[in-house]
Amino acid sequence: MALLDLSKYEEALGSIDPVRVNGKVTQVIGLTVESEGPDVAIGEVCSIHPIKGGSPILAEVVGFRNNRVLLMPLGELMSIGPGCDVVATGRPLTVQVGSELLGKVLDGLGRPLDGSRLPIRMPHASTHTAPSNPLTRPRVVEPLGTGVRAIDGLLTVGQGQRVGIFAGSGVGKSTLLGMVARNTSADVNVIALIGERGREVLEFIEKDLGPKDWPARSSSLRRPTSRRSSGSRVRSSLLRSRNIFATGA
Repeated sequence: MALLDLSKYEEALGSIDPVRVNGKVTQVIGLTVESEGPDVAIGEVCSIHPIKGGSPILAEVVGFRNNRVLLMPLGELMSIGPGCDVVATGRPLTVQVGSELLGKVLDGLGRPLDGSRLPIRMPHASTHTAPSNPLTRPRVVEPLGTGVRAIDGLLTVGQGQRVGIFAGSGVGKSTLLGMVARNTSADVNVIALIGERGREVLEFIEKDLGPKDWPARSSSLRRPTSRRSSGSRVRSSLLRSRNIFATGA
């Protein structure tokens, strides 16, 4: 009879802190939440629990003032007030990564917007990543096909290059982005609609990216629109493609 290996469970139990120390919200000014405790560090994520019940919201520790903790909310503050419990998670904001995100539309915190659940087995990666060593970054020497002849013929884009598209409203920036996403030779597309109007998201997917069979095999769409909290939009900009697909595709 084979023995059951319990080593990984023992290791998991060893990393659990059975004592939870809570803080309390003391005041909320604009988009800043001030709390008394808990014992946290800059960049750590806390959950704020409404007094009247409901889902807790996440907030990131951004500073300290007069022995109080300053938090930047990553969600709506409508139900948050003085006396709400602030619980430290003991880690920075992390998102699930892997090829399972291909074809998903995500919010600013990396959660699917279609109501589906990502597999539990997917690993997590922190949104706070150290900048890469400039001496280890490869030079831009290989072209990247966009599938747009005007760009490939006259304004060739290189692999690893950063390119900006600047124009006024309604002149075709999203249309051009959709053309590149449909026809590029890149293996994976990560498209972030940060600050866009909410009504434009579905239009972009169905009109600019294509019909319902849009290139789900190679694309992932992040959608922290203008109605989301500023903290959520900031975090979304840090969800780089090297994090999201670090273990997949």
